[in-house]
Amino acid sequence: MLINILLAGFLGGITRGLVGFIKHQFAYRKVPFNFPYFISMSALSGIIGMSSALVVSSLGFKFEGFFSPALSFVVGYAGGDFIENIYKIIIKKSSWSLEDQKSRKTNNKSNYGKNT
Repeated sequence: MLINILLAGFLGGITRGLVGFIKHQFAYRKVPFNFPYFISMSALSGIIGMSSALVVSSLGFKFEGFFSPALSFVVGYAGGDFIENIYKIIIKKSSWSLEDQKSRKTNNKSNYGKNT
């Protein structure tokens, strides 16, 4: 049963990776397809999904009395999404450079006293 849960979590992670890849391809024009990058990111997404499913199942989370492979698939998909959003939050906070801070101060001063 554990192998089914791990496999379903891996497939959920890969599905999340494919959705992200397709979204990226449609968001930007003329993006070249890099096959080794695609395979490595798919594998990484699968491993994240499998890890998420393993952690949630070992925590004892159950839906209607058991932890099914279908639930493992959903957890694998959501785990990849969760990790991606955490990454975006960390990068956004750490990418504030001095120039960004100066431009924000300048914009705040130029808008001082104006009703928005």
